[in-house]
Amino acid sequence: MAQDTAAQNVTTGEMGKINFMAMRTPAMLLSLVLIIGSLVGLWYKGLNLGVDFTGGTIIELSYPGSADLAQVRNTLTEAGYAEAQVQHFGSSQDVLIRIAPREGMASATLSNQVVEVLQNATTETINLRRVEFVGPQVGEELTSDGALAVLYALIGIMIYVALRFEFRFSLGAIAALVHDVVITIGVFAWTQMQFDLTVVAALLAIIGYSINDTIVVFDRVRENFRTVREGSPVEITNLALNDMLSRTIMTSLTTLLVLIALFFLGGEIIHGFATALMVGVVVGTYSSVYIASSVALVLGVSKQDLMPAVKAGVSAEEQEAELQRAFLEAEAKRKTQD
Repeated sequence: MAQDTAAQNVTTGEMGKINFMAMRTPAMLLSLVLIIGSLVGLWYKGLNLGVDFTGGTIIELSYPGSADLAQVRNTLTEAGYAEAQVQHFGSSQDVLIRIAPREGMASATLSNQVVEVLQNATTETINLRRVEFVGPQVGEELTSDGALAVLYALIGIMIYVALRFEFRFSLGAIAALVHDVVITIGVFAWTQMQFDLTVVAALLAIIGYSINDTIVVFDRVRENFRTVREGSPVEITNLALNDMLSRTIMTSLTTLLVLIALFFLGGEIIHGFATALMVGVVVGTYSSVYIASSVALVLGVSKQDLMPAVKAGVSAEEQEAELQRAFLEAEAKRKTQD
């Protein structure tokens, strides 16, 4: 009786809440367009790498009043520092200047010259708060280490998902993660926001957030394959997505609220970090629904792939009894969660 009820739920209407899988083809085409656009942005515009990667000098200054960034840039350009990047740092009085390394010039000498140039252009007293220097060699090492960190995270997650679920789910999860990372990087390429180590940290956080969301969905898909005796893989996947919809929405919204507050109140130094995470949360939620599940279905995941293993040497009657017991236990767990 429980089997008939579960089967009826899939075929008659529980799936009708939101038919996510009906849109999986347009969704995957949209994702393909976004990924191609991101790759074009990386090729055409490239990333606006921060001093962490390129090497150079970071100078933080404090003005007694509000600093005019346009005037600061013009002053530095006239003095021969046209490549300098100037921005507010926390408040309108604080200014952060990034300058590429100059051969044969020490960081202290460069910072003293910059402060002197700016001080001569104003009657206000400018305070030098800090000077940081990153050599080109260190920048190259950080670039390679950051890329390797993302790669190792993807490989580790692929192995974990393959062992916990099934290799088709593993490929779906990795496809979703690559999708999220590439699109997030593409946003930085097209907007030319500074790409530094905080953004790399955000990419790793996006991978963690996205795989957590994907695993929750996959766990319910696996459970539905075991509890629902009738219904196609598409119908059962749709049922799982509807089951987890409220949880997914609440998690994404609460995370976005925190990130929005962090973006507006956290200061200039973490704008890139907060922006990357906001993009990643939105794209990651979308990919958990459409990309990961769709790839698993395209690869042909089926009920037989996810049924609990039966011990060798057991009779057909005992095997059927074991499957029936697993079905009833999973169904009871499902009803409790619902």
